[in-house]
Amino acid sequence: MAVRRGDIVTAGIAQGAGQPIKRRPVVVVQCDRNNARLTNAVVAMITSNTNLAQREPTQVFIDIATREGRLTGLTHTSAVKCENLYTKLQRDMRKIGVMPSALMQQIDQALKSSLELS
Repeated sequence: MAVRRGDIVTAGIAQGAGQPIKRRPVVVVQCDRNNARLTNAVVAMITSNTNLAQREPTQVFIDIATREGRLTGLTHTSAVKCENLYTKLQRDMRKIGVMPSALMQQIDQALKSSLELS
């Protein structure tokens, strides 16, 4: 499966040392040029724990009650945690939705904050 930047996919993620690997939603943040030429993709974790999403600059709040939120394919109001980045094999990903461009712009800002890019 060739993924594209902004695709929301499920991938096997362990949320800590010794924790079991579970299929969780993530968003592809790697550029499409690299998605086309590499077998791995860089993704940001999505969580249903939204406690910090309204005040943490490295997180993006996704409300599934909104039009943009419904387009994501997520089943719960969630947060993209741009401080939790993973490299995952593309062949193990299953697409569930697409991040709308307005939310991707917010993710770009959160990535800049997380990575201290100007």
